[in-house]
Amino acid sequence: MKRLFKFFGSVGQEMKLVEWPTMKQTRRDSWVVVSTSILFAAYFALCDFVISKLLKLLF
Repeated sequence: MKRLFKFFGSVGQEMKLVEWPTMKQTRRDSWVVVSTSILFAAYFALCDFVISKLLKLLF
């Protein structure tokens, strides 16, 4: 039980040292993730479309 309290005490100390991102950084990073996801989705949709058309021509 003593080790458990010591563990949570050290976790609390480490959390005080963490440098949390600002709201501006969080918004920017979220925008990068969303836009990259949309670009990859469009790319894979295009690849799927082209491959399906090629397969229909072959078979």
